[in-house]
Amino acid sequence: MPADRLRVDVEGRPLELSNLDKVLYPAAGFTKGEVIDYYTRIAPVLLPHLSDRALTRIRFPNGVDDKSFFEKNKPASTPDWVRVETLPAPGSTKGRETIDYVVADDLPTLVWLANLAALELHTPQWKIGEHPDMMVVDLDPGAPAALQQCCEVALLMRDRLASDGISSYPKTSGKKGMQLCCPIAGAQDADVVSGYAKRIAQELERAHPKLIVSKMAKNLRPGKVFIDWSQNNAAKTTVAPYSLRAQAVPSVSTPLTWDEVAAGAAGKRPATRPYTSAEVLKRVEKSGDLLAPLLEGGPELPDA
Repeated sequence: MPADRLRVDVEGRPLELSNLDKVLYPAAGFTKGEVIDYYTRIAPVLLPHLSDRALTRIRFPNGVDDKSFFEKNKPASTPDWVRVETLPAPGSTKGRETIDYVVADDLPTLVWLANLAALELHTPQWKIGEHPDMMVVDLDPGAPAALQQCCEVALLMRDRLASDGISSYPKTSGKKGMQLCCPIAGAQDADVVSGYAKRIAQELERAHPKLIVSKMAKNLRPGKVFIDWSQNNAAKTTVAPYSLRAQAVPSVSTPLTWDEVAAGAAGKRPATRPYTSAEVLKRVEKSGDLLAPLLEGGPELPDA
């Protein structure tokens, strides 16, 4: 076996890891081996959020400063023990009728994906064969607005959703924005969920026109926070909690407490910079999975 390859056994599954010393985050000197180590250690809280969901990966075979590619279909070299689900592919840019999606239900699959330099993991709001069981509100700041303004909007959105009996749980995107994740009953289709999110976004835009925009047009966004309600479209995916992001440092889409969001709105952390993989591991060791309530289900959305 070449010196840059290592055979390992992960929960009874044989894997061959390669190029563990390859630097995937050059500015931070963060290697592929460290990526695999992070995903292995974060797996207990990450895997429940990936379970039964079709997984889209963004791969960076030569690191975050080089070319990347989205991957929905299973790779040609997929081991036979990896769960694969064949699902319709409406609107496929490659003209496919179906896609063979990888489903990361276990640690061996997660390690295998990390070895492929699948740094970013994105999932839809629905589990395979079901209606959406989660509504996601994406908060995207237009410069000079930043994470601080996202925190302000998150608090407004939390209170508005709560008035309809909808609980929301915040996380950073790992980049410049954040998301609110709301557990729902899984009894309504994506059009209903998206329509509700759009209605609430428009309502908040009317109440706070200098801070919030709900329209897609990018020329309307400078200095405001765009509430992207379209994340609930059945074909859309959102970065999974605890996923790495392709930034200069190994930043992570990080669950937050509402106290932290309030502090961010006041100009304190998390409005300064994203959390890194090492920081997130420490947070989980201290507080567990702040997004665990998402796994318990929620109510139906109210009628328009």
